[in-house]
Amino acid sequence: YQRRVHGEFGFLFDFAYPIDGVEGEYIVVSTTRPETMLGDTAVAIHPDDPRYKHLHGKYVKHPFVDRKFPIICDSTLVDMSFGTGAVKVTPAHDPNDFACGKRHNLEVIDIMTDAGLLNSNCGEFSGMKRFDARTAVMKKLEEMKLFRGRKPNAMTIPTCSRTGDVLEPRVKPQWYCDCKNMAQRSVKAVENGELRILPKSHETVWYHWLNNIQDWCISRQLWWGHRIPAYYVDFEGEPKGERNINERWVVGRTEEEARASAAKRFNKDPNSIILSQDEDVLDTWFSSALFPFSTMGWPEQTNDLKMFYPGQLLETGYDILFFWVARMVMFGLELTDQLPFKDVFLHTIVRDKYGRKMSKSLGNVIDPLWVVDGITLPELHSNVASGNLDPREVSSAQKAQTDQFSEGIAPCGSDGLRFSLLNNTTQGADINLDINGVVSCRNFCNKIWQATRMAMAHLTEFTPATTPMGGYEATPLVVKWILSRLNHAIAEVNESFKNYDFHQVTVATRVFFWEELCDVFLEFSKPILHEPNHPYLAATREALYTCLEVSFRLLHPTLPFLTEELWQRLPKRPDEKAVSIMISKYPQPVPQWNNPQAELNMELVLQVARAMRSTKVSYQLAPKSAPKSIVRVRTEEQRVLVLDHTIDFQRNCGVGEVESVIGGEAPKGYGMTTATPDIDVFLALAGNVDAAAEIAKLEKEIIKLAAQRDKINAERA
Repeated sequence: YQRRVHGEFGFLFDFAYPIDGVEGEYIVVSTTRPETMLGDTAVAIHPDDPRYKHLHGKYVKHPFVDRKFPIICDSTLVDMSFGTGAVKVTPAHDPNDFACGKRHNLEVIDIMTDAGLLNSNCGEFSGMKRFDARTAVMKKLEEMKLFRGRKPNAMTIPTCSRTGDVLEPRVKPQWYCDCKNMAQRSVKAVENGELRILPKSHETVWYHWLNNIQDWCISRQLWWGHRIPAYYVDFEGEPKGERNINERWVVGRTEEEARASAAKRFNKDPNSIILSQDEDVLDTWFSSALFPFSTMGWPEQTNDLKMFYPGQLLETGYDILFFWVARMVMFGLELTDQLPFKDVFLHTIVRDKYGRKMSKSLGNVIDPLWVVDGITLPELHSNVASGNLDPREVSSAQKAQTDQFSEGIAPCGSDGLRFSLLNNTTQGADINLDINGVVSCRNFCNKIWQATRMAMAHLTEFTPATTPMGGYEATPLVVKWILSRLNHAIAEVNESFKNYDFHQVTVATRVFFWEELCDVFLEFSKPILHEPNHPYLAATREALYTCLEVSFRLLHPTLPFLTEELWQRLPKRPDEKAVSIMISKYPQPVPQWNNPQAELNMELVLQVARAMRSTKVSYQLAPKSAPKSIVRVRTEEQRVLVLDHTIDFQRNCGVGEVESVIGGEAPKGYGMTTATPDIDVFLALAGNVDAAAEIAKLEKEIIKLAAQRDKINAERA
């Protein structure tokens, strides 16, 4: 253009069409693209608009070309409150108008060439550039006293992402794929359970798309892709046409196949047929839909196809459930008569800790390598400054980085990042990634490393049994308990993997290793492990080894590098043939390890221990004090169980002498905490607390509670 045309955008232009057969009467229409009026084939009004009731069934005359067209009623296209309430309809240059034209069987008149010039349908404006024509059309309308003015109108102008050109909707011949039958087969596959979509909430999207499916436009005007195997037929001795006769198109896997098809259809000598293949290529999603089996050599029945197709699981993002997943399923059923996979797991989007999508301009983008290796705040700032952000956005992005990552990002390793992402994967919800959460998972990795190093000190010159815990009939309660808890963790993790509940996988493994193996078993086992002649030493060492080795295999999918390193350092059972944890057998539950009674007994011991610690804290007893403890129980079995763990209470709870009694009055001079409905724990306070300070504290608490009581009574009065 020799002039700037941007000033003609962002306006609503009004002009009048003369009513055919009624002298001096007009209908005013509104448009943002006046030049397209050259292709108008109707004026649409709302059937309930009282302003135009008298025009139902009338026609208007085009002012520039010898054509008249109807005034139609269409409640879908027309908004009575917008503009004049009358809409010009140009089916060839607007998708909504095209749909309206289909509803009313309107003529489709294309007014442009591929070069963006007005074509021969445009009379005196033919050959003009489209925006030059816009100016010329408005000028002509003014001369004919049909122009009614313009007013500002906020609008979105579609532009090409590569060239910046304003896009022009046009009707062009395209290839379509009829998907209705394929879609119904895909719907039934989910309905009858042959195909699982997880999270299940996404089934709604699946049904919505496939039950309302339209013909799929598979033509793309690109330089790359699978070229559409369609050929236009010309015959020797006749001039080549413009490929506008649909019956002249034939398809074939090869040019020879297409030529034979054309010769048969038109009853011609194959040698007299001239074929021109369509330049269009298939939609990328069409080609991608073939992926599960085309990569295996299909349509040939190759060994790979027989062995690896169909698959079991597809894992992908929920945003392409219809674009890719549904089409793979449709094509798999149509072309191989098999589902390409049985399960579809849809992962979520990783957002920042505030739930915002990651964006360079927001300064909240997190490169996974920054989390793995760590990065300082100056390095984060440098990364933003060296990118392709507008200079005006760099400072705001750097400020956001300073707010979120004031100390930079600590190195967490790939295992720490992986475990954190899995821990935050709750089916159906996006991940709000907080770096502090990743650091917590890194700390869990450190805990595993440190605990294993400590445990290995007790496994020197140790040879594990061929069968885990084989030959050890007599074992302490803590061994029976930890094996039962390990078995529970194995069962829970396997079930969670089966259901793709990765959050629960991380919870189950973390609870077992940290809270049960480290915090309880290792602490309660120390008296045994440190006594060379203890009768339970061999069984406890075997249990410790078993818990470590099984835990590493259980954790390996979520912490692959750490567990491989530690597993390689463990001694191996005589029948272990795997050279890597990756190819060792994944843990399965061992029924004989289940021991509900041991779990009940151990839980009682742990509750007593918690009560002892709680009592020391609540009475502010010195950490190094060792007050006498009296545990009041209801049964002889409970009393014996408490006394059997006297050493454990003394080592882990900081108490001295432990006495257990059945029933009786609360001893005087003792602080009390209820451990369970059946058990109370008393700690001797004499000599360990300041009685006067305790009395003052209780009197202060009485005054506070009395004030609360009086306030409540006053509000109720």
